[in-house]
Amino acid sequence: MTRVSFLSVTSIIMFSVPCLLAAEPEMPETVAAGASLTEVYAADRFFEGPTWDQNGQRLYFTSFADGSAQILRLDAPGQVTVWMDQSEGVNGTYLSVDGHFLGAQAHGHRVVKYAFGSEGPEDAETLIASDLWHQPNDVCQTPNGDIYFTDPDFNERETSVVYRFSRSGELSKVVTDMLVPNGVIASNDGTTLYVGDSNLKLWRSYAIHTDGTVGPGKVFFDPDTENRASPDGMSIDDDGNLYFTGRGGVWVAGPQGQSLGLIPTQEFCSNVTFGGNDGKTLYLTCSKKVYSLRMNVRGGQFAE
Repeated sequence: MTRVSFLSVTSIIMFSVPCLLAAEPEMPETVAAGASLTEVYAADRFFEGPTWDQNGQRLYFTSFADGSAQILRLDAPGQVTVWMDQSEGVNGTYLSVDGHFLGAQAHGHRVVKYAFGSEGPEDAETLIASDLWHQPNDVCQTPNGDIYFTDPDFNERETSVVYRFSRSGELSKVVTDMLVPNGVIASNDGTTLYVGDSNLKLWRSYAIHTDGTVGPGKVFFDPDTENRASPDGMSIDDDGNLYFTGRGGVWVAGPQGQSLGLIPTQEFCSNVTFGGNDGKTLYLTCSKKVYSLRMNVRGGQFAE
């Protein structure tokens, strides 16, 4: 089990575009009063794919540097364990309905599933794989067990797909009209799919039918800001509010697509998830930083 000590970063490369607003967005009311971003880890890497293990009470997130793709476990502020080395590009992750770690494996062209072992992944399982895919990017699961994942064509922007992998083992294309789908998550009741559009830099929603297919997409959220930083990962709280990374930080949108405010970040924020022993801590993975933020709401996965 490899331990990595805290690395102080003195110079940060900023990826976000200066935000030119008609009116400065307010901090969402879902954030606890007086709370501010707290750095819990920093290193000269790009962080992604946070998932909270409720049983082990630990945060897991993915880590990228030249020639290195890992999954890290946060053991304490400033201290991580390399939970999986050479992850073959596991990028977006998700806590499965049975409490396992789901990952979209970009370089391995797979959707994978692991049990949370104390020394590393256990019971490793490839759920589905294809060398014809571009790079599985993000993944989520609905309460009935269906898995949805994005496979963006970042280079040509011609053959991107959002796939459904059903609980019975069938693979189907459910979204083929988005040039660059990125982050993905479903509503708490499994009736709506939300997908980040990294071409038009906004977020779309799709009704999920009873057979797992989806209806036509529509623009769900497009905030009033000139910031065009690309949409990336996302999360959802127990009240059905969406947390979208991109366009200057983490935008919070109500279930009807209304803006509830912005959690601004200096660095490009790639992804976000809820965790903590009460489910009311928001974790943000960014370029070279991982933050926590106290919230007034629990994450959707903590619903009773």
